[in-house]
Amino acid sequence: MYWVNYTIRIQDVIKLAEEKKKVAKEQINTVPEEEILRQRKDKLARLRAEEGYDPFKEDHYEVKHNIAFVREKYDSLQPEEWSEDEIQTAGRIMVLRRHGKTAFAAFEDESSSIQLCFQFDVLGEAEYTFFKKWVDAGDFIGLVGVPFRTQRGELTLSVRSYKLLSKALRPLPEKFHGLKDMEVRYRRRYADLIANAEVRETFRKRTKIIQTFRRVLEAHGTLEVETPILSTIAGGANARPFVTHHNTLDINMYMRIATELYLKRLVVGMLGRVYEIGKQFRNEGMDIRHNPEFTSMEVYWPYANYVDMMNLTEEIIVACADELGSRKVDYQGNEIDFSKPFRRATMTELVKEQTGIDFETISDENARKEAVLRGLQATPSMTRYEILPLFFEEYVEEHLIQPTFVIGHPTVISPLSKRNKDNPEITDRFELFINGWEIANAFSELNDPLDQRRRFEDQERKRESGDEESHPFDEDFVNALEYGLPPTGGLGVGIDRVVMLLTNSKSIRDVILFPTMKPLEQRGE
Repeated sequence: MYWVNYTIRIQDVIKLAEEKKKVAKEQINTVPEEEILRQRKDKLARLRAEEGYDPFKEDHYEVKHNIAFVREKYDSLQPEEWSEDEIQTAGRIMVLRRHGKTAFAAFEDESSSIQLCFQFDVLGEAEYTFFKKWVDAGDFIGLVGVPFRTQRGELTLSVRSYKLLSKALRPLPEKFHGLKDMEVRYRRRYADLIANAEVRETFRKRTKIIQTFRRVLEAHGTLEVETPILSTIAGGANARPFVTHHNTLDINMYMRIATELYLKRLVVGMLGRVYEIGKQFRNEGMDIRHNPEFTSMEVYWPYANYVDMMNLTEEIIVACADELGSRKVDYQGNEIDFSKPFRRATMTELVKEQTGIDFETISDENARKEAVLRGLQATPSMTRYEILPLFFEEYVEEHLIQPTFVIGHPTVISPLSKRNKDNPEITDRFELFINGWEIANAFSELNDPLDQRRRFEDQERKRESGDEESHPFDEDFVNALEYGLPPTGGLGVGIDRVVMLLTNSKSIRDVILFPTMKPLEQRGE
């Protein structure tokens, strides 16, 4: 075929291009980004004036093949072997190397990457000159090309025709030198995604995880619903809410901190099994595990209890690990085994393992003495069940690396949970811990409206004494319970943390596309 004659010349150019590319990677581009932006704006003006060409005019291009398809179908091509097929695709030029009458480009779409070869003898003088003069790295083009493998083994598309679809006015972030600052990557996530294929893969995995949540829940006949994000009461958890003001009603409203109370109202209303995946908002601290805006899943099943919720949680988490390929995951140097069954242990058992103190038998007085000896913030009126969570947080949580269901939470810290039948001081509740983090929280739901009223009143007293995170009194929710809530199991899962674990992401900001950031002008930058 006529293009085979160019193979030897192509190999010479590739060799030269690779050598120059290696040198370029070792040099930091010192031209300021704003100067490149100015130059490219000037270039765009000249393109429009000299060629009468508007690179933003096109509104459609037919993509018949993506690059992943090309790489898979033509993977068997041997060095210097050509296909007879024509490929029509589109994407972004990532790196561009021009050498006389031949140019090479690293080319990507959302699926994969491939090398392009532009030749004067193939495109003709007019098209090649236009390409050489006006097309830059970062531009989007559509093209028709023929697959071949170079002598050095690189699968390549020999471009037969192309169309400039959109120009990039800013330079692409240079992966080796230009986009290492994590804060810049979070603020300019679009640039981070362009530069780092592994970041794109993390967010594709996030989508697969959420899809797996939905698949498992829907397989159990669970209805997905939507509940309010703005409410006059921030209920369902002990947390500080964001406050806003509704001008028309002239009332303060709150961004939701949990979906729990609305979802339980739906169970009262006989919708059956329901769940919601959505954003929650808590006006609290920020660190590698906490973002003010985060994603959770909450599910409620009538006629189920906290044991059913444990089984469901285990099923969902294992299904997510399977979806991503393995039940054994390396997280920041720790191998976490998601194989079933997960360990199940009471809070008192776990505290005894780490401290030797048995909160089943210790007196309130001795519990307070032990807390004071260890520097824990225990007041003279606290009972052993109020002190137990302090010991758990201080001595146990960090050791729960492998998936562990912690059960037997004190009633005093579980205002929405059903009391245990044998010990009313604890509730039928669990928290799932992995890597020392709380991943899920669930319980047999409190459905006694009189008990719920008393617990709300107790929380209200704590609020009046200065505890801003105490649960507010929700009269309408008590009213709903008075219509009758069947025995119900409820579960909440922090999706962001699940994604962190399964993608080996160090910070929650790595798994949120646009994490909360302090404005630059407030940082003095």
